[in-house]
Amino acid sequence: MAGHIIVVVGGKGGVGKSVFAANLALSYQLNVKQRPLIVDLDFQALGDMNIVLGLNPAKSIVDVSKANVGSWDPKALAPFMASSPQGYSFIAAPRDAFSARDIDLDGLGKFLKAATTLFPWVIVDGGSGTEPQALRAMEVASLIFVVSTPDMIVLNQTKRVLQRVQELMFPPEMVQLVINRQAATSVINPAMIQKNLGRAPFAVLPEDAATSDMALAKSAPFVLSAPASALTRSYHELVRRMEQTKLLENLARLNKPSGVAQKAQESKNQNLALVSGPSKDANGNFGRSKSGSIDPWTALKIRIHKGLIDIMDFKRDGSDGVAGVLREKTQKAILDLMNQEDLSSTCPSREQKTQLLKEVLDEALGLGPLEDLLADESVTEIMVNARDQIYIERGGKPQVARTTFTSEEQMMKIIERIVEPLGRKVDNSTPYVDARLADGSRVHIIIPPLALRGPTITIRKFPKHRITIKDLVGYGSMTQEMADFLRFCVEGKLNIVVSGGTGSGKTTLLNVLSNFIPSNERIITVEDAAELQLGQDHVVRLETRPKNIEGTGEVSIRELIKSCLRMRPDRIVVGECRGGEALDMLQAMNTGHSGSLTTLHANEPREALARLETLVMMAGLGLPSRAIRETIASAVNLVIQQSRMADGTRKVTHISEVAGIQGDTITLQNIFEFKEEGMDKNRKIIGRYVPTGFIPKFVEELERKNLRIPRGIFAVK
Repeated sequence: MAGHIIVVVGGKGGVGKSVFAANLALSYQLNVKQRPLIVDLDFQALGDMNIVLGLNPAKSIVDVSKANVGSWDPKALAPFMASSPQGYSFIAAPRDAFSARDIDLDGLGKFLKAATTLFPWVIVDGGSGTEPQALRAMEVASLIFVVSTPDMIVLNQTKRVLQRVQELMFPPEMVQLVINRQAATSVINPAMIQKNLGRAPFAVLPEDAATSDMALAKSAPFVLSAPASALTRSYHELVRRMEQTKLLENLARLNKPSGVAQKAQESKNQNLALVSGPSKDANGNFGRSKSGSIDPWTALKIRIHKGLIDIMDFKRDGSDGVAGVLREKTQKAILDLMNQEDLSSTCPSREQKTQLLKEVLDEALGLGPLEDLLADESVTEIMVNARDQIYIERGGKPQVARTTFTSEEQMMKIIERIVEPLGRKVDNSTPYVDARLADGSRVHIIIPPLALRGPTITIRKFPKHRITIKDLVGYGSMTQEMADFLRFCVEGKLNIVVSGGTGSGKTTLLNVLSNFIPSNERIITVEDAAELQLGQDHVVRLETRPKNIEGTGEVSIRELIKSCLRMRPDRIVVGECRGGEALDMLQAMNTGHSGSLTTLHANEPREALARLETLVMMAGLGLPSRAIRETIASAVNLVIQQSRMADGTRKVTHISEVAGIQGDTITLQNIFEFKEEGMDKNRKIIGRYVPTGFIPKFVEELERKNLRIPRGIFAVK
């Protein structure tokens, strides 16, 4: 008959979890007269179990997991464990955290299953119960003991452990609570603990510090070293109760979730979440109905949402600002509603039930299906065309996301969560808005009646780490020579315009260039929606404000540029010129604010100058074209053209000097160019960056500022 695995976990260090696991195993041995195995999987408290038992094996559970053993038997296992004269066996945790990272979860799972054929009881010290190795043990366990103490802070952490185990869909009966060190005089009694945690303790062990301390000092568990103590008797009573009620035999019949350890490992290594759905396809993705009708999965979510709204008032419950409390309360309500549903056909597996819980919780309190897409670092853009159609961009290529919103009503609630913290509003009177997320990602939202298929959301994500010039060189967006040249230009206070099409990477390049500005200079940024992420400290960030509900209170980029001129800027960085503010920007460049940077939409440098001229005309001053062109020629020194190529890559295709004006034409000289030479078999652009041989006129001016530019970088190669 197969044995049983018991995993012992604790929400907080110091609750006596390892001591409990060791003495539980020895109490079982004395009562049932069979040899147990103790396995230490607590990788946060390496070596604690060795001290409790007084054993120090040469090998560890990591060695066991990686052992190339066809089938485990006593002979194969003997080199990996220590066998005590008292009659129990022990496999230790690794000696250091570096070795712990090498554990093979698949090998661990195979060993634990085999161990139940060699030992009637396997007691596993599972640490906090959240690490992948502990979850793997829990997947094959019959029973999970959660050890706590009568302390409010410990109880709070214990509640989180119980909640986590519940989220992973382990059967509630499988998880039993043990209260350790319960003193007769303690203010927090078992009844209070039961009320706080919502479950009755399976066992309450008395406080006996003297016996425990003596046992630890001798490295001899007190079940052996103090057999007559009240503490030891309480362990024997616990084991007898388990045997009399046939607890392990009954629990062994329950279905346990699988795959939770692997997901925890993937989350730990990559910090990526699954893109959700009701059933998996051949590629391991969850599927959804592709028809216009509501699929059973979505219908189930709608029913749970409606039930959730009936029993909860999110505005009132969240008014105290304690997000964790609201999330915990909402999760419990969702689980209760799920228990009232027949889930056998829609999501029969525990994995799908866990996913259903996550999706409903994300839509109730977070950004719904956008949560996972925002967490996925490989996704650079999210395009919600309609409730049931979401596209994402990966590697520069669009693809359909296998996730949808539950309803348009739910979309509108999520839109409100995005715009409300920014003091903005989207409704019939203002059916579109530009906003940003907490991480700086740019969001554009447009709703009916302007959007005919329903609310539309476009999110351009910001990378988690700040892009540097080294990254752009590594991506192939420019060469190191071009990067060095641009650094000289920024440090030399040239006025630079970054030109490019939509999604070409203009803002990213502007960010990189801005970080070349010396840290002792005062920088003022002006943007529609704050996106720039400058690394300097001496920065003032200004953001426009739209009209309020009365149609007043708007603050435009033009007004902010005029305002920043009174703020003693060394550099002015305008996120993008879209209108008459172009004139104010050029005037600033021409009136002592050299070194200014901005972006605008254009497909090549010559078009950028023509568009700049058009934008100046939008200022409404009626200036003649000749005067506008002269202003542009004297103000702008450099145009950098950023382009998104056919294969999705982004490259700096031109770096051009504005060399002056001849007649009515602004003179433009290319300094560096990207020469496209075709595509390879994978449809990737083949090309090379080449200098044109032209040496810009401003080189001599930069050299007078002690910025020595090697003339060789301009030579034709």
